[in-house]
Amino acid sequence: MGGSEAPAGPNRVPPGKMAHYGKCIEVAMKHLDRFQPQKDSPEQFLEAAAASLQTRVYKEVVLGSSNLKKAVRGVFAHTLSPQKQAFIMEILSGCLEYHKLLTIVVDAFYVRDGRLCPRADYSLFEVLCYLATFQLEELGFQVFRDVVQAQPTHKACKFLRFLFNPLNLGSWIKDEWSLIYETSHVKENWIDPLMRWQPEIQELIDQLQGELTSQLSPPKSKAKVTEPKELSLTTPRPRAIPVPELVPQVAETRPVPRSTYEPPKEQRLLEMTKRYNRWKAEDSKKKPRLRLPPRILKAQKLTFYTPNDNAPVKLNTAAILREGALYQRQVEKALQRVDRLVDGAGDFSEFLEWQRRMQAKDREEQLAAGEVRRLRGKLSHEEAVLARQQVAREKRRTAELKKEETAELMQRCTERRLQEEKSMKELVEQVMETQKNVRVAQTELRKGRRRIAQEVTEENRELLQRSAEAAKEERRQRRALVSQLRALEFQPTRRGKLVDLTQTPGHGLEGEMSVVELRERLALLKETRRRQEEERRDQIIQGKRAKSQELRDTVEQVALCRAAMGRSAALRWEEKKARWAAAGAPSQDERVLELRRRIQEKAAERRARAAPGHVPAPRAVRPKQRAQLEAQRRLELERSRERWLQAQQPGCGPARRLGAA
Repeated sequence: MGGSEAPAGPNRVPPGKMAHYGKCIEVAMKHLDRFQPQKDSPEQFLEAAAASLQTRVYKEVVLGSSNLKKAVRGVFAHTLSPQKQAFIMEILSGCLEYHKLLTIVVDAFYVRDGRLCPRADYSLFEVLCYLATFQLEELGFQVFRDVVQAQPTHKACKFLRFLFNPLNLGSWIKDEWSLIYETSHVKENWIDPLMRWQPEIQELIDQLQGELTSQLSPPKSKAKVTEPKELSLTTPRPRAIPVPELVPQVAETRPVPRSTYEPPKEQRLLEMTKRYNRWKAEDSKKKPRLRLPPRILKAQKLTFYTPNDNAPVKLNTAAILREGALYQRQVEKALQRVDRLVDGAGDFSEFLEWQRRMQAKDREEQLAAGEVRRLRGKLSHEEAVLARQQVAREKRRTAELKKEETAELMQRCTERRLQEEKSMKELVEQVMETQKNVRVAQTELRKGRRRIAQEVTEENRELLQRSAEAAKEERRQRRALVSQLRALEFQPTRRGKLVDLTQTPGHGLEGEMSVVELRERLALLKETRRRQEEERRDQIIQGKRAKSQELRDTVEQVALCRAAMGRSAALRWEEKKARWAAAGAPSQDERVLELRRRIQEKAAERRARAAPGHVPAPRAVRPKQRAQLEAQRRLELERSRERWLQAQQPGCGPARRLGAA
């Protein structure tokens, strides 16, 4: 069977009509490139391919000789014949049916021998593999040779040498295909025929290799080769040594001034000023000065924040012990101070009283200066409001003029747009009339194409249905065989051994015992461990009780110290409120009175101007929002003043601040 051709099958094309096999293979490759196994269904893809083969027209352009300046000679078009369409559909259906087998061979070819081949030729190798494996007996060697010769020589030669290699066919190709189909079926129907055709295919490969070598070898030239001869030239004279030229003297350059590498004097002064201002700001943070307006110091208008002393605070053990130790140190310091006073040490109360009076005087002066600045700011605000009202009136006049001009321009634009819309409607009506005739012709053409596509689809559906029924019957027989094999595997077998737990194994080991004795010993060991854990738990509970009693005693002592500190803080707070009430009298400074008078005059002028038409000032603060900001500012000032006073008092440490809180 190796050298003789197989008889023609029902789908075999006669040898006289093989001129366009290359074009058929190209069409099949284009369709396979568009197939996506993850998205496309093989049945729908074949129906679409059959419809496209019925309606598609392939054009061929026949060019002239190698001279690129010659024009195109002619163009003609023709449709594929039914025999060629049947051949293309046979290739497509076979490649889709045996897609897994073909993919195994082509992927291995790219990994081993075809590493330099482009991935665009993947479909070409699939078609060649399908024709050689499944259609070589039906087509015959002569037709297969014509198909191979119509493809690129070096690609077809390399792939056929890889596919028909006896080592590949008998080893991994057979093993991989046997994972998908039965081993006997693979060997009898595919591997053995390929091995029988191997001598003829080897002759075809040698023939293609010879053609490829003859194309690559350079043509032999019969012309005489020119031999170069050396020229007889006269010996050149030696060059004379040139006279050295005098190097001109260059004037000395001035050295680079030192100021180029040093920062300018102004920059150094700015850095010094910046450091001084930073130091001054940090120093002022350490010793803050409070500036309060006189009206904030009125006792009847102030709302002080009094913390709730009865609020429960949950402390951990470390916090309780730390606070108890702090109060203990404070008590010891107080006792030491009393001992020093008893021994005759001096008292600083008179000096502190004088210092307090001086500080109160300084605060009054600062408050007066702050009130002057506030009133000046308010006066500037009134003047800015008057200027803003004047600017608003001018803007209103300008806006009215702009609105009139805009309305006139909009009227003109509307008239122009209406004219353009009218002309466009007329143009659209003319275009629609011309398109009606074209649509009728297109509708008739679509109906004819749809009728042809439906006929081809019906034929393909019948063929696919018959092949699906045959495959379904084969799968059913295979499932029945598999179920019988599994039933034999799952037959029950008795696997078991009786064990006596009271019997000693008798291996001759030291301490050998039975399972029952081992369980009893483990139970005794668990009981012993349980008693030890209970004793350890009782010891831990007693230790915790002792620590809890110690913590309760410390908490009682801390509560007593807090109560004493709270009473002393309340007394100091009452003294501070009394001092603020005394210092909250209205200021009688002449500068303050003069500024208040000027502010009243500006406010009266602003109200008089705003009487005809009120213009709201932009970015003005609402009364409610202003009251909220003022209250917040008062609260912040009170808190900062309290912190500053506590810092100024001698002997005021963390304990006193904690008691005041």
